[in-house]
Amino acid sequence: METYCNDCPRRCGVVRAAFWDEKKMPGFCHSPLQPVVARAALHQWEEPCISGSHGSGAVFFTGCNLRCCFCQNATISMGGTGVPITVDKLRELYGRLIAQGAHNINLVTPTPYKQAILASLAAPLPVPVVYNCGGYESQETIDDFKGKVQIYLPDLKYLDPKLAKRYSAAEDYPQVATAAILRMYDQVGPYEMDDDGILQKGVVIRHLILPGCVDNTKAVIDWVRDHFDDGQVLFSLMRQYVPCGRAGEYPEIDRPLSDEEYDEAEQYLFDSGIEDGFVQEKGSASDAFIPAFDGTGVV
Repeated sequence: METYCNDCPRRCGVVRAAFWDEKKMPGFCHSPLQPVVARAALHQWEEPCISGSHGSGAVFFTGCNLRCCFCQNATISMGGTGVPITVDKLRELYGRLIAQGAHNINLVTPTPYKQAILASLAAPLPVPVVYNCGGYESQETIDDFKGKVQIYLPDLKYLDPKLAKRYSAAEDYPQVATAAILRMYDQVGPYEMDDDGILQKGVVIRHLILPGCVDNTKAVIDWVRDHFDDGQVLFSLMRQYVPCGRAGEYPEIDRPLSDEEYDEAEQYLFDSGIEDGFVQEKGSASDAFIPAFDGTGVV
């Protein structure tokens, strides 16, 4: 029986191929139903409450339902790099990472593989599961992960639809992502840490400051402040932008963030009254922090 895919807000309605074939991948995400993974390894570069001392068990999936022109992971989000695996193999990867000491299983860009991931999580894991996404999620998909995901790690990239359309091909991103984040919070509730400061459940909202887009950042900060109280969610203001992917085609963002832009955004955050969260040092803006998507931990 053919299944028409409407797992993400694109609602392509296509019949997706079961297995990877780079010449025949219908739908916006160009992903098969069976998982394609580019890396599965301990990851030290998430927020401190996620990476901790041992690292987050990051599983990087190939494909994405966004088209962010500046994507740091462009080789896998749009480039098709990755290793096709089965659901059983995916579950095996979780086990390996947990045995290595992972504080959690971190599913990076999981949306295209919703059905396979749900199957891989049929039995509970002994560590929290992190749903690490671009924020462009359907209400139905979030609902389907209830009880299987303990931590949501969404981006809130834009509250300006013009920027969302130009840089990520998703003009409806602001309303979709804000609704998704509210749904995530309704599902998992206020964040909780263990005695070692490792997140056990909750929502961490990430925002990457883009060059020339500080007003958009301020709008995102305002939205978080207006919708959540202290102790409910964590907010991560990210300074790590470096021109990647197709950023060279967009001259206005084909440059690093300036110190003045970051200082303005950071001060706005401090003045907002939001106290639960993280900021990044200038040194985070380096491609040295982009991991190698070479099949590490998969093959």
